[in-house]
Amino acid sequence: MIVNKVAESGLITLDPSSFIPKEDIASVDLKDFLFRGIILKEKDFRESMQTKNWSAYAGMKVSVFCSADAIIPMWAYMLIAAQLTAVGAQAFSGTPDEFRKSIFIGNLGNIDPEKYRDQRVVVKGCGDEPIGEYAYLEITKKLQPYVKSLMYGEACSAVPVYKKKMV
Repeated sequence: MIVNKVAESGLITLDPSSFIPKEDIASVDLKDFLFRGIILKEKDFRESMQTKNWSAYAGMKVSVFCSADAIIPMWAYMLIAAQLTAVGAQAFSGTPDEFRKSIFIGNLGNIDPEKYRDQRVVVKGCGDEPIGEYAYLEITKKLQPYVKSLMYGEACSAVPVYKKKMV
């Protein structure tokens, strides 16, 4: 008889990809509103705000950032936020990648760490989607106070990360 020792080990596998946002993130790059690619002129910016089709962002998650090296006045972000809020969009100050990271951390924050109390947890290391180092750092911070042990990789070849000291 073949015995599956991994299945009998009592390990819990946590897949970081389950916390990645599934929805697409739209973006508004303020460089598109700059005069000569360097400054934001209030009158021109306000006119652009009026002619832009904000309804295209209805109900979406939208990152707002400037990819050009320019000083953007704070009121510009406020004007864009007002337009996005009016169509039911969720605005975020930062790049799409920064927004994904923020959503990931928020999703991770929604898990109940008590579920992992005194458990042996393996954080899956390989997957279809690349996940940044921030994810593994945040998972470790979240679970370490609760788990018996924390490992990285796959159950058959896990790298030990943390083991609770027995008193």
